[in-house]
Amino acid sequence: MSNQALHELERVEWRVLGALRPVDGTTGIVVRGALEVSAAGARIVRNRSGLYVIHEWTRLASHAAAFAAPPSLPAAGSERLEIALRDPSGRYLPRLVSIALPRDPLAAGADSLFAAVDVPLYPSAIAGLGTNWTELRVRVSDNADGAALGGALLRVVAGGSVLARGMSDWRGEALVPVVGVPVTTWSEDENAVVVSSIAATVEVHFDPALGSRTPSAEVRAGRQPAVLRLVDPADIEARRAALPTTQQNVSLAARGALNLNLGLDLP
Repeated sequence: MSNQALHELERVEWRVLGALRPVDGTTGIVVRGALEVSAAGARIVRNRSGLYVIHEWTRLASHAAAFAAPPSLPAAGSERLEIALRDPSGRYLPRLVSIALPRDPLAAGADSLFAAVDVPLYPSAIAGLGTNWTELRVRVSDNADGAALGGALLRVVAGGSVLARGMSDWRGEALVPVVGVPVTTWSEDENAVVVSSIAATVEVHFDPALGSRTPSAEVRAGRQPAVLRLVDPADIEARRAALPTTQQNVSLAARGALNLNLGLDLP
């Protein structure tokens, strides 16, 4: 056996802080089209599997030099990185997502460093619809003057379950497709054996401090704001009980279409 020393010619190390998996907010299917994903002070790269991998972040600089084991500080999940996702094709609305870092390599399930975080993307008004989907289009505005409210979270709720979610764009317009409404189903009314629709409630939740407010004249002229404000729908949902809200009862039918105008009273 030769005693000749080994000389390292090249070293390739990939340090990973976490990864995002964008999914369709209607179907849950992974979004394959390339997105623009960015965060201040972070380096995020799309890999061959379509995951957006967080390789570096200035607030976790100590992790860049630690390969065998992550530093003990900061504690797992004690920092939050805010990431913006934008779809160049315009089929999905842009959004923010907040990721707790550093992720724990020893954690089980969804909290593990090795588990990608699913990020739902919600359809824009130009997105396509599938067979038997219920098409729900909503315009969200300020009751005071009719200004369009962008960044509102919409939820379609029936029987205590959320059937669908969506967001409004800067024009206050939202497309919320509802999947899984049966063509016919059993009725609770003994005089009607089957029904072709289900009762649901459309909820709208809006944070005036984060969402956008565009005068109706600007919307009609097609002049979007110089800076489009992004929101994190998960954050809006978590705080919805304390935010301005409105709701309307509707009847949903497969292959049906509804158009609603919902106004909010803002503080």
